[in-house]
Amino acid sequence: MNISLIGAGYWGKNILRNLKELGVLHSVYEVSKKRVGELREKYPDVNFVTSLEEVLDNPGIKGVCIATPAVTHYEMAKRALLKDKDVFVEKPLSLTIREAEELIKIARERGKILMVGHILQYHPAILKLKELIKNRKLGNIEYIYSNRLNIGKLRVEENILWSFAPHDVSVILMLVGEEPYEVKAFGGAYVTPGIYDVTLTTLSFKQGVKAHIFVSWLHPYKEQKLVVVGDESMAVFDDLTEEKLFVYPHKIKWEGKIPVAEKAERYVVEVEKKEPLKEELRHFIECIETRKTPRTDGAEGLRVLKVLERAEKSLKEGKNE
Repeated sequence: MNISLIGAGYWGKNILRNLKELGVLHSVYEVSKKRVGELREKYPDVNFVTSLEEVLDNPGIKGVCIATPAVTHYEMAKRALLKDKDVFVEKPLSLTIREAEELIKIARERGKILMVGHILQYHPAILKLKELIKNRKLGNIEYIYSNRLNIGKLRVEENILWSFAPHDVSVILMLVGEEPYEVKAFGGAYVTPGIYDVTLTTLSFKQGVKAHIFVSWLHPYKEQKLVVVGDESMAVFDDLTEEKLFVYPHKIKWEGKIPVAEKAERYVVEVEKKEPLKEELRHFIECIETRKTPRTDGAEGLRVLKVLERAEKSLKEGKNE
């Protein structure tokens, strides 16, 4: 198995490490000479190539992982697919629905794997949360919300909605099992004109579930949390704590016509100690070997894009859809 990495920057360097540890890394293409120099010191045995063609024109390379800026995802993925490479591309799949549909069509026609880096779907705690919901440990799901907040890397080529929210949109669609019939969003651009730094997106589903996604890179502290409220228990996924998943078996009891909250002690749900990125890349490797459809394939990436585009439209209009 030979897989090449295209882009070894902020997130790509983590993919590099994992591909190397999994024993499948063939080569790395990175445009920044400074970054290549730094990585060479850490990985002296890694093959750093000087042109993208060295990767795409090599028939011995079976797959590529693309971790370049989001605005380049479509172009990079298309070039790789047309060179008959299986493709893993970091989120978002592209920046338009039309581009995503074209990538899906090319992959289907050429029999190639197209997988999107929606990493939370490979997180052991999220998989356990899905199991809890499926087994009705929380009862009927009523509300889901996620907070992805930080003060850190600000971007000027994509807004916070496209940078942070794809992860949470992907997970919520997976947990609910359907696409929303209504999407609304509002937010603000405070650092770079036209580039939203803060957004709040609400989703409504036919089965009655509602959800909201709050993302910001202008927040005083880091938070990555997903809360699922059921009518029997509530679950919290907190990616910044050692124990990742908690259940709060709170209940609402009625005393006559008055609802009363009956609180209970939370408990930790045991989950496997596995690195989500490594599990995600293992899945990509397995899909290349077996030719099975990835869990987060192009179609799943397209469903996420459709929600993001509807949220973007709502933001620009400044009114509800």
